Amino acid sequence: MAAIRPYRPADRAAVYEVCRRTAAAGADATGVYSDDDLMPDIFAGPYLEFEPDLAFVVDTGQRAAGYVLAVSDTRAFVDWFGREWLPKLARFEHVEPPQTPQDAIVDLGYRPERMLVPEVDDYPAHLHIDLLPELQGQGFGRELLRTLLAALHERGIRNVHLAIDPANRAARAFYDRLGFRELPSSTPTEPVLGISTDAGV
Repeated sequence: MAAIRPYRPADRAAVYEVCRRTAAAGADATGVYSDDDLMPDIFAGPYLEFEPDLAFVVDTGQRAAGYVLAVSDTRAFVDWFGREWLPKLARFEHVEPPQTPQDAIVDLGYRPERMLVPEVDDYPAHLHIDLLPELQGQGFGRELLRTLLAALHERGIRNVHLAIDPANRAARAFYDRLGFRELPSSTPTEPVLGISTDAGV
C-alpha cells in the first residue's frame, strides 16, 4: 500500500520522472524539450540538493510516484541557486528574449530571482507538489501537504507560498479546496498562493 515517507537519495530518478511526467500543466512533458531533464533540473533537482529534509514522497512499494518539495528560506535558496546550481544549467542555451517554449523554460532557470515574490518575507518558504495520475484523487496530495506544513511549522516557519501554472486548473481547484489564498501580487497570468503552516488542511 502506498505511504508517505521522507525523501531518500535513491528516489532522485523517480522524483525526476514524476516532475517530467507532470510538467506540462499537469500532463506528461516527456519528449517536449530537447532534454527530458530540463524541467526537473529547474523544479526538482535544486530542492533535493538544497534542503532534502523538506522533501517527502509517496512510496507505492515499488517507487516514489509523487512528492512535495520545499525550501524554508526562499531568499537563501535564490542566492544558493545562482551560485551553486545555475552552472549546472549551462548546457542549455540561454536565449534572450526567449523565442521558443524551451527558451522560456531555460530563462526561468537563469532567473532564480523570479522566486522573490513581493510577499517573500511574510511567506518565506515555497513548495512544489506533483503526483502521477494513478495516485491523484486518493488524498495523497493533502497528506503530502499536511506532512510538509508540519515540518515547516516545527522549524518556526509561519507561512508558505507557491506559484502555479494558470493552465493547470485541476491543481488550482486542489489548492483552493485546501485553503490556499491568492497573495496580493498574484495575477491571472502569474498566480501566487499562500497558506499558514498551522492551517488544518
